Amino acid sequence: MTPVITDVNVLSRLVVVQLDTRIWSARKKLTPLDLGGADLPPEDLASLGSKRICNPEDLKSFSTLKARAVTLLEKHGIRFLSGFAVPEDKLDDINVELEAIQLEFDRSKEDFLQRYDQSVQEWISRHPQWSGIIANSTVSESHVRSKLGFRWQMFRVITPKHGAPDSMPGSLCEDVGNLGAALFDETAKAAADTWKNCYMGKTEITRKALSPLKSIYEKLMGLTFVEPRVAPVAELIATSFTYVPKRGPINGGVLLILQGLVSLLRNPAELLEHAQKMLEGKAQSWNLLEGLINNPNLDPQSTGLHEELQDDAQGEYDGEPVFAAPASFPVIENQGLW
Repeated sequence: MTPVITDVNVLSRLVVVQLDTRIWSARKKLTPLDLGGADLPPEDLASLGSKRICNPEDLKSFSTLKARAVTLLEKHGIRFLSGFAVPEDKLDDINVELEAIQLEFDRSKEDFLQRYDQSVQEWISRHPQWSGIIANSTVSESHVRSKLGFRWQMFRVITPKHGAPDSMPGSLCEDVGNLGAALFDETAKAAADTWKNCYMGKTEITRKALSPLKSIYEKLMGLTFVEPRVAPVAELIATSFTYVPKRGPINGGVLLILQGLVSLLRNPAELLEHAQKMLEGKAQSWNLLEGLINNPNLDPQSTGLHEELQDDAQGEYDGEPVFAAPASFPVIENQGLW
């Protein structure tokens, strides 16, 4: 099978987004004096831990917002160079969402700083027997302000010497070459989480269980230029949706197809093998999906979902979002990338 190696020319269609988020830990190092001068082992043998000087729950919102930003970038991009390589055409949407997170982060920062002294006093009251080591370790509001921040940078990676690929440093060339493999690995991880949270052991699911598959599909469709086998995988997911009934619970053979699909997505090696066959025209998505449950009598057109999705791609069914599956194999221009 063709190895998963991404051509360096994909860099012309990718932008790296790097988060720069600072979150104050509210911790200070414990010292022997904090423990009343107790006889402790030498530092080369053991070291003391840390002490919290305010309630960590008061800082939880900052970690939550950082996690939201990471989830956003994971949704669209691939981990790369301490950041995420995202398609250039997604930058506007990503910027809008990051700006919203930044606004909320700054608002939470000001709210916390306004009640910082109160938070410390409440923490001391909660641990009166240790009030001394807390009070003696507090820091100023300005210090805390400098330790909280949410920013991001966007940059493009180009090769030296007028873009000649062979002028790229070996380590960077290797990182770029691994982008396709990383995308399939990230797909497998998302599918493993989807299996555990939505499909494992289920005999019936609601349409909400389709949402994580939709996210995987949209990420793959945005990155089809990274590796030629990405498009067949996206088609496989889109085809699976054509089996799903227009409304109501999902069970029986259709559920088995979806469970088989998620299981396949969890296995990068097997997934690549199927995608290669589709790429070479040796298999079709319909046959692959039906083969997952060995049920050739399942008619994907009988559900009518394919036509409904095409007619009402902007609508909703039972209050849950849907997306239009492509009517045929996604045609992706290689632009010299493979």
